[in-house]
Amino acid sequence: MSFRREAHVPKGGPDGGDGGNGGDVVMVCDDSYRDLEHFRRSSHFVAKRATHGSGNQRHGADGAMLEIPVPPGTEILIESDGTQHDLVRPGQRAVVAKGGSGGRGNRHFSSSTTQSPRFAELGLVGDETWLTLQLKLLADAGLVGLPNAGKSSLISVLTRATPKIADYPFTTLEPALGTLHTADRQLVIADIPGLIEGASDGIGLGHDFLAHVERTRLLVHVLDLAPLDGSDPADNFDTVEREIHLYQERLATLPRIIALSKADLVTVEEAENARAQWQQRMGEDVAVLLTSSATRQGLDELAVELMRRIPLAAAPQEAGDQRIASAHTGDDLPEHRTFRPQSRRGFQVTQPEPGSFLVEGENVEKLVARYDLANEDGLQHLERRLRGMGVIRALQSAGFEPGDDVEIAGVVFDLDP
Repeated sequence: MSFRREAHVPKGGPDGGDGGNGGDVVMVCDDSYRDLEHFRRSSHFVAKRATHGSGNQRHGADGAMLEIPVPPGTEILIESDGTQHDLVRPGQRAVVAKGGSGGRGNRHFSSSTTQSPRFAELGLVGDETWLTLQLKLLADAGLVGLPNAGKSSLISVLTRATPKIADYPFTTLEPALGTLHTADRQLVIADIPGLIEGASDGIGLGHDFLAHVERTRLLVHVLDLAPLDGSDPADNFDTVEREIHLYQERLATLPRIIALSKADLVTVEEAENARAQWQQRMGEDVAVLLTSSATRQGLDELAVELMRRIPLAAAPQEAGDQRIASAHTGDDLPEHRTFRPQSRRGFQVTQPEPGSFLVEGENVEKLVARYDLANEDGLQHLERRLRGMGVIRALQSAGFEPGDDVEIAGVVFDLDP
């Protein structure tokens, strides 16, 4: 509330400016993230508040928006109203908590009959709610190879995964997921259970195993340099690659990295000779690395190669662009879907006890929150607004008489219309 006061300007009139709007909290689908681990460290987020309006019709600044990144595949449930968001593409956004709207200055309430309004609207508080986040993980890279090739040991050292590790075939009976962290990015790596000959025809659990590599973007072929059964590493490589090709042609086009595992069990000369032979066979486009889970040999180089060869998915160029390629597959993913229950905009009047009435409704409660009830002018304006909305008429129809108590939004009025 403010009035213009300047020399040589008599009766300047009301000039109170409006308050700014509070900042929204927005969840943004970001392909740099692969899990929800960062929410374990922090689970309380608050957007910036706005500033007040002031005299000379100066408006307050809006509060800064708070953007919270989540990985693709995140489902969001807003517990306050049941709204659900499904973020599947990089760049998609969902407003999960709206900032409160700013109040209007007293200059908005001047009229021919009220030329000096001595009240102004209050700003409303922003939304406050709990969110439930659920992630459907899509792996960036899949580790493939025969049983006991060293995949489980590799993912356990390279990431935080804790798969079961033993020296008998088919230790891994279901894919294990691990997250590879760098300073500004995350990758999800899947330990695909060992493949045997005939897996593409469903032998063993072949179809279940191979289904987990369908949506990966890169395959890391883990090859044992010194198999305990005396088999030839080249034959083992051909077996796995043949099953992958027979299962799905798309998998044959995925980029490869060859990780020669258990390099600590052979001499340095044998390991280097094997790496050179495999590099000559695969060509310069395929990275061939010597690795050892026991000594961490080559694991840093493997992490760098994974980050380099798996690019970030492109964010949408504009809001209307519906032709965004998936970050994980060429197939179309569903668009961002929002499920929002219908809001109740009306109000209802009940009589809990004789001489007392209760008015409930979102719009009416927000209206009462707009005004300082200790301000006589503001209270009179509120009563006019309630009459215009039909609240007074509804109270009278319910048996209201002057002097009865009326409760709205936890505030009890003694109305005498």
